[in-house]
Amino acid sequence: MDTEPTAYTSPETVDGCPRHVAIIMDGNGRWATQRGRPRLFGHHAGAKRVREIVQACPDFGVKYLTVFAFSTENWKRTQVEVAGLMSLFRRYITKETRHLSEQGVRVRFIGDRLRLDDKLIRLMNELEDATAGNEKVNLTIAINYGGRDEVARATQRLAQDVAEGRLDPADVDEETLPRYLDTCVLPDPDLVIRTSGEARISNFLLWQSAYAEYEFIDTLWPDFSREEFGALCASYGGRDRRFGAVKT
Repeated sequence: MDTEPTAYTSPETVDGCPRHVAIIMDGNGRWATQRGRPRLFGHHAGAKRVREIVQACPDFGVKYLTVFAFSTENWKRTQVEVAGLMSLFRRYITKETRHLSEQGVRVRFIGDRLRLDDKLIRLMNELEDATAGNEKVNLTIAINYGGRDEVARATQRLAQDVAEGRLDPADVDEETLPRYLDTCVLPDPDLVIRTSGEARISNFLLWQSAYAEYEFIDTLWPDFSREEFGALCASYGGRDRRFGAVKT
């Protein structure tokens, strides 16, 4: 974290489109189980779906896409599944780097990297560097991410700046903490989508989503299509976002 972090100020959405969409990609395991296949089969299918949704973003006016790939709580899953997911992440990065670059996609990762293996961290850093100049779509992938963990880490960095005299405690307000979050260079999400029929946010972008619109849908993530994505983006355009105010 820079000693003088800066927060991104979100512009207005364009033509009623959600500028930033965040997705909790749920249902991979159930999708595989329904087909009599191991859970990792579903995760591989889900990874392919990410490519399709990223490609669809420009068509629906989405400039920023953030996907929840692995939470801080997912370490509780079986060793086989966790190891398989880490292998999938390494394979995805290796396979998709060229495609993402050609499509003008800038990739960022959020979450605590300290628990990840060295090879995966190296690949993440290389992908971020390789796509740093792209501007068509901003893809953020949350790996070993948890909203509470992110706020705790941000608070530690903020406290360090106070302790070292770079920040006056009297100047700390609700605009200060976002400058220390993993997402400090991103606008807050306008729309959060969760697939698979679960109606909870699962510790995802807790601070950033304070005024986001939510869509909880029954579709399992590997079945989530660009058509459904487009329909949800269009539906967002009809919502009345007042941010706590009352229209006169």
